[in-house]
Amino acid sequence: MAVTIIAVGGSLGRQSTSLAAVRVALEGAAAAGATTELFNVRELDLPMYVPHEPDVPPAARRFGESVYACDGMLWSSPLYHGTISGSFKNALDWLQLLGDRQPPYLTDKVIGLISTAGGTQGLQAVNTMEFIVRALRGWAVPLVIPIPQAWRVIQHGQVLNDSVAEQLRTLGAEVARAAERFASGRITSPAAGRAEATLQPVSDAEVKQVG
Repeated sequence: MAVTIIAVGGSLGRQSTSLAAVRVALEGAAAAGATTELFNVRELDLPMYVPHEPDVPPAARRFGESVYACDGMLWSSPLYHGTISGSFKNALDWLQLLGDRQPPYLTDKVIGLISTAGGTQGLQAVNTMEFIVRALRGWAVPLVIPIPQAWRVIQHGQVLNDSVAEQLRTLGAEVARAAERFASGRITSPAAGRAEATLQPVSDAEVKQVG
């Protein structure tokens, strides 16, 4: 069966290595038979997330609806000071709009993780994203792609290193494959048999306490 894979990536920079990387990964998902869509953080242009703000930007609503309807995602963030960028985290914060859905957030969605770094370390951003995936009740695939010194292999929006490009396409294909297994019921979430109370989203009161 065909699955839908959404990518979200990039930064506020005009020449984003993380956006270029996730575009290639999305090619891999499309080659595996998935329907794909890309959300560029710069083009989303989302204001800072404010809990309980009555006026939700149309871009945030469209982003949330697309994410809720998809089967899997590809996330790609630059590494800023040991973690993901603020603009990328803000886009994920807007997924709080999915907190009162059934199932909530990213329940049983498969996520592939990519980071690009200017220096020799890239895994810290991947680790941060993996924590967020678990908090949103998604599933991160084991294959992750941290790209150190990304400026060497990604220039002018193009991934120049064939080995890195192939790894990215492999990640996209793996996300599509795993998402198809979830969608077809060949993988069952361990949470499915737990008490309903464990599946309840964070309440508005709880969000307000920390917001």
